[in-house]
Amino acid sequence: MCLNESRHLLYDNTMTQDHAPTAPPEPPEDLVRIGQSMSMMRVMMGRRVIGRMAIARAAPGIDLSQLDILDVVLRISKDGGEPTVGAIADAMRIDPSRGSRLVAELVTRGLLKRDASQEDGRRSLILLTPAGEAVLGEIRAIKHAIIETATADWSAEERAVFGDLFERFITGFYQAALGTAPADCEDTQAAAS
Repeated sequence: MCLNESRHLLYDNTMTQDHAPTAPPEPPEDLVRIGQSMSMMRVMMGRRVIGRMAIARAAPGIDLSQLDILDVVLRISKDGGEPTVGAIADAMRIDPSRGSRLVAELVTRGLLKRDASQEDGRRSLILLTPAGEAVLGEIRAIKHAIIETATADWSAEERAVFGDLFERFITGFYQAALGTAPADCEDTQAAAS
């Protein structure tokens, strides 16, 4: 069960027999703090801070949608799929004609290239160029630098413990919110990278 199938479960848990909403119990302080931290992180992620910094450093002139295309091409390739315009549009949940335009712009900029499919020569694969790989490498470097700065005063042990706990939290969060493990749900796989 994925996001669209499980949304109703969140509401069912707060209803009584006669379907009148009940006031939820006061949560423990630690849960409140985690929820507030998640809200702050969501705002930062919504502003696409890392993507904007990477674009300014490594690829001025491209927009966030184009950056998303580069990431999707990498993910499809790593998962063993064929990154065609159709597969890219599906993964981004955009119209194929918009996907085609975005890909064409990135080919023109030298960040993507077209290649013939080994399975079907009539299909065109979309592949990262070295310049496209460099942009994605810059994003990873910026992300790692931000994490390193945020945890600069932590010991190596604290980082390791946080990494383990954060990974467990994200897995548990997916399971609680979506009723499935992250690897079992296509809706979440596209957003996980």
